[in-house]
Amino acid sequence: MNLAPAPRYRPNVGIALFNRAGLVLIARRLRDDGPEVIAPGHEWQMPQGGVDEGEDLLAAARRELWEETSVTQADVLGQTSEWVTYDFPPYSGLPHRLSPFRGQRQRWVAFRFLGEESEIEVAGIRGGAVPEFSEWRWERLERLPALVVPFKRTVYEHVARAFLPFATEA
Repeated sequence: MNLAPAPRYRPNVGIALFNRAGLVLIARRLRDDGPEVIAPGHEWQMPQGGVDEGEDLLAAARRELWEETSVTQADVLGQTSEWVTYDFPPYSGLPHRLSPFRGQRQRWVAFRFLGEESEIEVAGIRGGAVPEFSEWRWERLERLPALVVPFKRTVYEHVARAFLPFATEA
């Protein structure tokens, strides 16, 4: 009899940062991160990160936005009302901080970027977080599902539908 607990989903927040032209910030992943693998041609994603126990979702979104992009000048546009999940692909590597999890359970927050592009810096270390990205760019929202790793594609399709009203000029 196997008494090991069933794998669970890690609480996570995703961030869609829209510029004034209605484009979304995406960043190129540097490397695999345990079960969060990247595939050639699918290295791009929006910022995302774990929600700490007891942490408010918007506070987590602002923290992750700052840790991964250095952006602080952004207004909340909206958020998804339901949680969406994705499963990690099979992983047989060394134990990893994400190993106890089956995948991630996410809510998404949309922000309008109000700062200058010179504020955006994805390769730096902030809050003790190791950089996950090497570069960034602005992209059309509807193109994002084709740029992300296949195991996240359904989530990105959901986010693209939910945030379509924000993909316009401000």
